[in-house]
Amino acid sequence: MRQFDVFNGDADGLCALHQLRLSEPMDSEVVTGVKRDIGLLVNVKAIKGDSVTVMDISLDKNRAALDKLLAQGVNIRYFDHHYAGENLPSHPCLEAYIDTSPEICTSLLVNDFLGGKFLPWAVTAAFGDNMHVSARKAASRLNYSDSQLDALSELGTCLNYNGYGSVLNDLHFTPVALYYKMKPYADPFEFIQNEDAYQILRNGYYDDMTAAVNIKPEFVDEHVALYILPKAKWSRRVSGVFGNQLSTSAPERAHAVLTILQDGGFMVSVRAPQCNKAGADELCRSFPTGGGRKGAAGINFLAESDLGLFIQRFHQQYQT
Repeated sequence: MRQFDVFNGDADGLCALHQLRLSEPMDSEVVTGVKRDIGLLVNVKAIKGDSVTVMDISLDKNRAALDKLLAQGVNIRYFDHHYAGENLPSHPCLEAYIDTSPEICTSLLVNDFLGGKFLPWAVTAAFGDNMHVSARKAASRLNYSDSQLDALSELGTCLNYNGYGSVLNDLHFTPVALYYKMKPYADPFEFIQNEDAYQILRNGYYDDMTAAVNIKPEFVDEHVALYILPKAKWSRRVSGVFGNQLSTSAPERAHAVLTILQDGGFMVSVRAPQCNKAGADELCRSFPTGGGRKGAAGINFLAESDLGLFIQRFHQQYQT
């Protein structure tokens, strides 16, 4: 019997898998990609008797591959907080932990499953997913100082930052490489203190954000703001975390960050207002490569010809 671990390459996916394997150590074949590469189950070549654990990728976007694996007798455990489709599959080989509430992330689901064994890593992921209220609420049991919480917030942000990019070559580390660098550390503060990779991520994050904050919005009002980042690696790396920062700075406003892709078109990140975390997934799913969750979603490829339509729908979603 083989074990496959399938996870999103962002902070939430990394920390979800890390918690689980700290609690249940075993050798496995890992399957992941850049943050926007979520159709991952099709890459799993499992057979009857094998086991697959899936973390932080939409069941809806992987439904056909999931149904095929279940039909073959593959045992699947699924943790996620994204839109899962209208009806969850019911199958004796499927064990699903799915909650699409806007204040929950996959790492918090895994934390609940494990009874809080590695809560600091779940808090790190929640910060990385821009769920600061949820992160601080979960961390209340840890009695950490403000400086310790700030350190976990920065770590989560940097782990999340590394997942963005349209291809693996955009990233500082592949998600697989970053996971194996995290693997020895049960304590995230030891990772911060001792892992050279973290300093590389931190430096890269601040360098890229310095460039991003100099970009002026295409338009901004009390309800919405839209930014377009240039065609560059740093833009593709920073698109999501820049959106998170904008959302934190102006929580009453919805934000869209469009990044010009190498071959034309745009990669899109949408953040709903923090005071009303809704609609981002619906807006992005109205385009062919869109998906996400209620408070934060994206479109992998938006054609230039659809830019006007996106702007129209973005305004309609959040102007009222």
